[in-house]
This record gives sequence, C-alpha cells and structure tokens, in this order.
Amino acid sequence: MASINNRMLMGCDEQLLCKLDGSVLLHGDVIKPFRAMRDAAAGEGLQIAVVSGHRSFARQLAIWNSKARGLRPVLDDTGSPVDLESLSDRDKVMAILRWSALPGCSRHHWGTDMDIWDAAAVPGDYRLQLVPEEYAGSGPFCRLSEWLQEHAAGFGFIRPYAFDRGGVAPEPWHLSYLPVARLYEEKLDRVFLREILDNDQLELREAVLSNLDTIMARFIFPATQ
Repeated sequence: MASINNRMLMGCDEQLLCKLDGSVLLHGDVIKPFRAMRDAAAGEGLQIAVVSGHRSFARQLAIWNSKARGLRPVLDDTGSPVDLESLSDRDKVMAILRWSALPGCSRHHWGTDMDIWDAAAVPGDYRLQLVPEEYAGSGPFCRLSEWLQEHAAGFGFIRPYAFDRGGVAPEPWHLSYLPVARLYEEKLDRVFLREILDNDQLELREAVLSNLDTIMARFIFPATQ
C-alpha cells in the first residue's frame, strides 16, 4: 500500500480510494474483503449495502458547521433535538461530537469505514434512519447486527462504536476494516489534530482547541481500544 500522507488522513486526498459497485468510495484494500464478507452474508439471506463510505474533509466541515449554527438538528441520546442556545460553547462541542466527528478527525475520511444496512430486510421505499433501534430487538436490521457480531472479525472488520464508552454514541451500523484503519490511527497525534482544527472556517474553533485533550480521549482514540 502507498504511504499515507496528512491529506489522506484528513480526507483531502482520494488517490488510494476506489469505487465499490460504481458509487461508494472505499480504500482500495478494503474492497476485496468487504465483497467477501458481503458474499458470505448473502448466503444467509442478508444483503449488505453501504449507505456511506469515504467522506471528504469539506463534507464533514459542512456537517459540523451546519450543526454548530443550528441549521441541522443536534440530537441527544433519546433522539430529541438539543437546545444549543442554552449550552456553553464547550457543551455545544460535546453535544455535536456525540453523533458527528470533527472535520479531519472522522474515520470515514480514510475509506476504511462505512455505514451499512440490510437491503433485503426492508421494502424498497424504506426510509433508512441509522438509529440503534433499527439494529436491535425487533428492528429490521437486528439479524444483520447479530451476524456481524459473529462473523465480521473473520473478514477483518470491527464495529468501533458498538458500545457506549462515554464519547461517540453507539453506532451498530458503522464498520471499520481494522488492518488498514489501524495504519491511519497510528498517524493521528495531538500536533496533527491541533493543526487541522486551528481553522478559521471551523465553527466553535476556540472551544474545540481549548478542550482538545478531552476530545481526543473521549471521541477520537477510544474507538478500537
């Protein structure tokens, strides 16, 4: 694999990415193991589909800023909108981070991570919500979640946000190809993160920078520990 540069790390360089089935972008080394896992799941009646793969820095910045400006809802753990106006800037940052990564800090930048669902479990007009309830109990993707729990690791995939560690909310739909993702993780450090986040386009920049150590510990590095 070609060496990883900082622009790849922060989602600004797509040279190592390839299209999966002509649409979703994933790291080139992820395509083969993903297809092998998908084929194995298909043998048991599951149709793994990717709703989101690589996400660029610009896209993540737009998501972050729209939430910080109140243009896109920020949800609490029950799925209810948070009243951002009642929060300090620090608490706004922590509320947004519960569900959305900072630009430059998202695992989706690398093409190693993806959000998936089971297209065979729902009708064609189903409106995907990507909420934990869809992947548990009587949810339509519960069987997929259980299958992943048993088989994903055999293909090199993990679910980095399967459990609530007090940072990112549980995301049972989020898969990561660990053999490649780990190479990106190893390049993340405080110097790099501070450099990319000290960006005058980033809403709540001062609150982010002044709480960077807490953000790193709670939201960036615990994913696969």
